[in-house]
Formats: sequence, C-alpha cells, structure tokens
Amino acid sequence: MAAVKSISLLGSTGSIGQQTLDVVASFPDRFRIVALACRSSAEEIISQARRFLPQLVAVEEREAAERAREALGPEGIDVVAGWQGITQCAALPDADIVVAAVAGVAGLLPVWEAVRAGKRLALSNKEPLVVAGHLLVAEAARSGSSILPVDSEHSAIFQSLLGQRQESVARVLLTASGGAFRDLDEAALGRVTPQQALAHPTWKMGPKVTVDSATLMNKGLELIEARWLFDLRPGMLDVVLHRESIVHSLVEFIDGSVIAHLAQPDMRLPIQFALSYPERLPRREPPPDLAELGALHFEPLDGQRWPCVGLARKAIEAGGTAPAALNAANEVAVEWFLREKIPFSAIPGIVEHALTVHDVGVGESVEELLAADRQVREMLEKGAAAWIS
Repeated sequence: MAAVKSISLLGSTGSIGQQTLDVVASFPDRFRIVALACRSSAEEIISQARRFLPQLVAVEEREAAERAREALGPEGIDVVAGWQGITQCAALPDADIVVAAVAGVAGLLPVWEAVRAGKRLALSNKEPLVVAGHLLVAEAARSGSSILPVDSEHSAIFQSLLGQRQESVARVLLTASGGAFRDLDEAALGRVTPQQALAHPTWKMGPKVTVDSATLMNKGLELIEARWLFDLRPGMLDVVLHRESIVHSLVEFIDGSVIAHLAQPDMRLPIQFALSYPERLPRREPPPDLAELGALHFEPLDGQRWPCVGLARKAIEAGGTAPAALNAANEVAVEWFLREKIPFSAIPGIVEHALTVHDVGVGESVEELLAADRQVREMLEKGAAAWIS
C-alpha cells in the first residue's frame, strides 16, 4: 500500500486551493492536509480546517487570524498570523508536498522557503518563477527540492518530456484560449468591463489570472516559467491559439515529430498529477471525446493584437530584474482595471512603460528582486494620474 503524502496548502481559499482540496478529498487514503494558509478568508479557512484537520493554519491578516484562532484553538489546531506564519507552513517539517497557490509576487517568499527546505513544490502561481526563476532553480538543485508545475500548460510539457532527452527537443508550444475577448476588435476592447473580462470561455480561475488570460499576459508569464522549468532557450518557446483548450501544450522534437497533451480543461487534473507523480491516479471524469469534438482549431498569435506576449519576450531577453518589473507593472495595471480606474486596453501600455524606464539589475538575490518589484509599483503609483482618468 502506498504511503499517505502530507500536504501543506498555501492559498487554500482561492480557486486552485479549493480544487486541491477536492483532489485530496477524492483520495483520503493517499493524501492528508497538515497545513492550510490564506490571506484573509477567516470563515472559509475555519470551515476547511474543521473538515481536513490540519496541525497548522496560517492567516496573513491578523484580525482574521485571531478569529480563526478563537474558533480552531479549542479543537487543537494551531493558528499563526502574518507572512511569517505562511512561510512557516511552507517549511513545515511534516509536509511532504507544498502546494503553492498564493496569487501574485507575494507568493515568492513562501515558495523560496519551501525550496530551501527541500520540499516537493507543486507550483501553481506563476510569479515566483517569473520573478526569481534563476534563483529558485539553482536553490532547488542545492537543496534537493523538486518543482512540479500545476499550470495545465506546464504540466502538459512536463508529461510530454518524460523519458525524452533534453537535446532532442526543438521547440515547445504553449496553447492559449484567447481569453474572454478573443473575438473583439480593438475598438471594442476599450469599452469592456471587469465583469466581462472575468467571464472566461473555458476555464474557471481567479480574477487576476482571468484578466491575464484576456490580455494574454498569462501566456507571456508562462513563457518565462517554461524557460526555467525545462531549461529552454528563449528561442525554443512559442505560443499558438487554441480555442477549445483541449490541447494544453505541444513539444516538437528535432526529428520533426510532435507530442501533444490532451485533456479536459479542468485544473484538478494537473493538480492531481503533481500530487501523485510518478503515479497516475484514476478520476471519474471522462477524457476528451475526439469524435464528439469533431475538430480542434489552431491559429497563429497576432503580436499586435496581443502585445503582452512580446513584452514578456523582451523581459526574458533582458533578464535580471526585468521580469520582476514586467510582473509588478502587470499586477498594478490589472488591479487598476478591476477597480475600473483604467480601460482594459491601457494594460499593455502601462507594462511597456514600466519596462522601458526600469533600470535592469542583475537580480542576484530575492531581496534585490523584491526591491525592483517595489520600485516599479511606487513609480507607477506616483505617476498614476497619467493613466487614471
């Protein structure tokens, strides 16, 4: 009988966190939760803790942490507050696997601590690898940590590369659905609302990731992630539009053959694979029915229509702190759009401006990268009047 794997789940109340708990609940003889962490959703994490009975709960917001402590303390569950508590969950000795699903660059420090502790890291949020991929990969090699992708695209690449020689890979293609506005012209993009942006045609995700899908910045960030996850040169990475979200990525080899990974657009599948690897566990949901689908469609990426992918490529080429600047500017711009301070069409221009004026540093430490992140945010906030009408 296989041993039960203990899981520390960072970002348990978000979309990926909730779906991770669905997977854990489906396999109670294979997985157990030893730690849960979130930013501020006290009532939800209290409910989760009562169901999964972890030994440790962390809540970043201190008042919410106090409510959780009052509720869970009598039940023998330790509750800690602040980011120190979340990093404590990330390095918990009893955790075999750390699932990192804390949105934004805020997830970098807990991810760093998990890697330093030699954990298997099931990585969902893009920003740690985008901002500090070179440091995380080097630290994982030193500590013995393994980084397994939870993104559907990177999970697809990981699975397609199993058993393959690195030198046999010619190119990797990430697929993009095109997001909520894939059929709108440029004039219409200036009038779209946050509510429309959050209505993704095939995936159920959090607000920030869903907006990134509409700008295709998510695909730009995924190019940066793939560069570090799979040790690929930037020129080996490409994007192709695929509306159905059935083919999640493709790997092209030097002999001209291509391996494509197909699955239903359900994040529980890559989550489950990251938790169970190298095993595969059964699921009740059927695989794609190709006869019923009838056809799968692919289109080239229009770089003028979706400039964020090109901006991400510029950040890859610049290296150092440039990806941190790209990510910081995008987080600010997406937040402004969700708060209806700027139009959707302004997001790429804000990111491009930040990249243009950013003084790229080497990025030799996490502290330097986070300082670059802060500098870009402060610069944009000081000049907000130029963007916010």
